[in-house]
Amino acid sequence: MSTTPQHRIGEAARQSGVSTANIRYYEREGLLQAQTRAGNDYRLYSEADIHRLRFVRQCRAMDMSQDEVRTLLALDLNNKTDCATASTALDEHLGHVRQRLRELRALEKDLLALRNRCDGSDDHCHIIEALHQRADAAMPESPPAGPRRHV
Repeated sequence: MSTTPQHRIGEAARQSGVSTANIRYYEREGLLQAQTRAGNDYRLYSEADIHRLRFVRQCRAMDMSQDEVRTLLALDLNNKTDCATASTALDEHLGHVRQRLRELRALEKDLLALRNRCDGSDDHCHIIEALHQRADAAMPESPPAGPRRHV
C-alpha cells in the first residue's frame, strides 16, 4: 500500500466513503495524521491514508467511539498481545451495545404505551396531553448515575 501522498481530499473522500468534512474532523481529532500539502495548499492523501479512513468509517458504522477507534488503530495485527487488546476492546463495546439495546427496548415500550393512549376518537389528543404532563413534571435533581454513551 502506497504511503506517497497523491490524492486530493475530494478523491480521498470518494475512495474512502468518508466526507471531506469528516476527513478534516478526523485529522483534528488525531484519527488521521495531518496531511502533506501540495504547492497549492491542497491536502494530499496516500493509499494508506485512504485505507485508514475506510477502517475508521467501518468502526464508526459499528457505533464505536473515537477512543475505541483510536485503540484499534494503535494495534499491530501481527502482535498476539494486541489481538487480546482488540478482543477486550470489542467485548467492552459489545457491552455498550447490549446496554443501548436495553435502553432502546425500554424506549420502544414507552413509545408504544404513549401511542396507545389515543386513537383519535376523543375530543382531544391523549398523546399530546401526556407529553405536556411529562414536560410539567419536576426535573430530577441530578443527572442519572453512570457514564453517558460515547458516540
